[in-house]
Amino acid sequence: MKWFLSFFLCISFIFLAIFGINCIYGTIFPVKYKEEIALASKEFGVSEEIIFSVINIESHFNKNAKSSKGAVGLMQVMPSTAQGLANEMNLTEFDLFDAKTNIFFGTKYLAQLFLKFEDMHTALCAYNAGPTTVKTWLSDEKFSIDGKTLEKIPYEETRNYIEKFDKNLKYYTEKLK
Repeated sequence: MKWFLSFFLCISFIFLAIFGINCIYGTIFPVKYKEEIALASKEFGVSEEIIFSVINIESHFNKNAKSSKGAVGLMQVMPSTAQGLANEMNLTEFDLFDAKTNIFFGTKYLAQLFLKFEDMHTALCAYNAGPTTVKTWLSDEKFSIDGKTLEKIPYEETRNYIEKFDKNLKYYTEKLK
């Protein structure tokens, strides 16, 4: 009888540990707006895992998020950036608090940065710190040897952004398989 109780407790512990870890990871790495992300991914050729990762870092999937600098929505798109994108698409009205619109604009902008900067981490630095700032870093030998990739990232916030991105990307790549 003791062996049965020990066995039962052991199995219960394992089940709770696995269930608990999945609950924690589901809170830390949510999977929301799958349809909107899939559409934007297909439209702009940016992987779903990258989009999920950026959204999680930028707003933790809060479509009503607004930063102190004025960035808005899930992907924390600056209104001036959104206006430029809207002009490219001949749109006169848009709502950055609308999940589909924000994901569409944010992903379009990411795709443009990936083309402009070629290196994924450099493009993500531009998404976080701004393309003009990143161009300045790339032209400085203290930060870039080849003018295309960053050996050092001067802003702590941007360094942390890239570290968070890599962790998110690893998780979402496994999760979305």
